[in-house]
Amino acid sequence: MTTKITHFETHDCDYSSAYVTLYTDSGLVGHGMTFTIGRGTDIVCHAIREIAGRLIGREPESFFENMGKAWDWMCSDSQLRWIGPEKGVIHIATAAVNNALWDMFARARGKPLWKLIVDMTPEELVNATAFRYITDVLTREEALAMLKAKEAGKREREALVTKLGYPAYITSAGWLGYSDEKVSRLTKEALANGFNHFKMKVGTDLKDDLRRGKMIRSIIDDPANYPSGFKDPSSPELAGKNASPTGAVLMIDANQVWDVPQAIEYVAGLAEIKPWFIEEPTAPDDALGHAAIRRALKPYGIGVATGEHAHNRMVFKQLFQADAIDVCQIDSCRLAGVSEVLSVLLMAAKFGIPVCPHAGGVGLCEYVIHLSVIDYVAISGTMERNHFPYRCTMNERGRYNVPSNPKEGYSIEMYKESIAEFEWPNGHYWVGARGGKVPSA
Repeated sequence: MTTKITHFETHDCDYSSAYVTLYTDSGLVGHGMTFTIGRGTDIVCHAIREIAGRLIGREPESFFENMGKAWDWMCSDSQLRWIGPEKGVIHIATAAVNNALWDMFARARGKPLWKLIVDMTPEELVNATAFRYITDVLTREEALAMLKAKEAGKREREALVTKLGYPAYITSAGWLGYSDEKVSRLTKEALANGFNHFKMKVGTDLKDDLRRGKMIRSIIDDPANYPSGFKDPSSPELAGKNASPTGAVLMIDANQVWDVPQAIEYVAGLAEIKPWFIEEPTAPDDALGHAAIRRALKPYGIGVATGEHAHNRMVFKQLFQADAIDVCQIDSCRLAGVSEVLSVLLMAAKFGIPVCPHAGGVGLCEYVIHLSVIDYVAISGTMERNHFPYRCTMNERGRYNVPSNPKEGYSIEMYKESIAEFEWPNGHYWVGARGGKVPSA
């Protein structure tokens, strides 16, 4: 008798997070998380326990003195490195713990995370950064010189961004499977809320993607949809983005669906809708593949973006070295916390590559507003480098409000009611969904 596989089922992602709180005997706490999409979150939680367990008995201030050195130590356990190193489950678990330590640091100093870091001296910021394996591209001395060069005007930039907020883009109208009516309605709502950068998902059907892209373009390129006026497409912030006469920018995202030759052929077929870039056209750690796609699409005026699934600073280093991307997309939880993010922000600034953080899942928007303000105020000196793909706390300009509560740290502490409702497997939501039954092992 033989047994054969007969069928399979797939299920949509279930936005989740692995959440950790670090406690001290003084009452100081630090909250951290890493974003997940359902199955496998329990595996990440096990990894977090292994990493966080190494902190027990240590004095937080000994970490705060040099967060770059602390990051190196957190990644140094030889047995845990064996199941990485610095990639996969162990790396995103490290992100949760490192983010929690940074949250604790900011709370200890009574500042939001971004303010803690922009108030650092250039020397302190360099000491907070992870440099291992990237000094062939960026040395500590180079980073220090870059940061010192940006000291002038730092307070003016801080005042400007806290007043205006941080620019954002939106993906809500561009998801696959939406009806034309819904795409039209959501696009117009986004325009009314002050957005002028829009992203749509592509990759399942070229003809339909072209049709959807034309429909979105017909809305965002129509001056009648801008009763309060629109941005000058020749302004510096829109340079190189294929902005329309209304200053509207369209991006496309394939979520790693193609091989390299497919990506080139497919995206060339979408040149008519003039996207600024194609995001994640192929495998996220294929630096040379991205470089080939970028070279092939350059005659069409279409750039390449990736980074959402780039699992460490070395992947970004290689993308920069290979001249493979036009836009760098950091993820606050794919990279292992703030110290590694700082290394990528600094490399991107050295190579002149704009940073466009990945966000939109649980907690990611709350994280990346801090990271982008750090980049603007202390590292790159320009707000044209960063946008966010989801709504969080917005103002009337279609911009993210800059966190200002001195007690909120890295802005990731969850409401106790949310934990009681949704913690797996004993939250009220899950117990109710099971009809009170104990979950199977």
